[in-house]
Amino acid sequence: MQWTREPGAYAISGDTLTITTAPHTDLWQRTYYHFRNDNAPVYQMQTQEPFFSFIVKTDFTLSHQRFDQCGVVMYLDGDNWLKGSVEFENETFQHLGSVATNNGYSDWATTAIPADVKTMWYRFSRRADDYCIECSTDGENFSQMRICHMAAGTGLIRFGVYACSPEESSFTAVFTDMKITECQWKAHDGQQPDEE
Repeated sequence: MQWTREPGAYAISGDTLTITTAPHTDLWQRTYYHFRNDNAPVYQMQTQEPFFSFIVKTDFTLSHQRFDQCGVVMYLDGDNWLKGSVEFENETFQHLGSVATNNGYSDWATTAIPADVKTMWYRFSRRADDYCIECSTDGENFSQMRICHMAAGTGLIRFGVYACSPEESSFTAVFTDMKITECQWKAHDGQQPDEE
């Protein structure tokens, strides 16, 4: 794994990576907010393998300011990327969500989860140029967060983890238990593709 964008403070010890975020770091493109932020630290590996799953455990116990976040990411370039994370909101709830950014426009799909959830596992899976992000609280039972197509997600891709603090904040995110497996997102066995 290599830094696509290196943070000011981080540590790697054995299978544990910690990233201490800097204030006003984020990944977002245009939609709704009409601003562009492209300065979050990203730690990734690259592959042309068309079928695989990447699993990581995140610990965000120290997040405390609105939008503090860490999670899984496929960062291709500033206009094309996919991420899944938990974003701090307040002492009552936070947002478990994902963002797909294609050709310079982001979306954001979320669900509210309790604020006392402090760790989350993610499983990022690739089937050619289609992608799936799943989450789990125990590392065993995963639930689907998003299935999407990435316009730039063919051939060589880069994927890994990220952390950021969009507001005036800093926290230390912890990543462990990273592994790559054969694709856990199985081929669709229902309705057949339309005839072309």
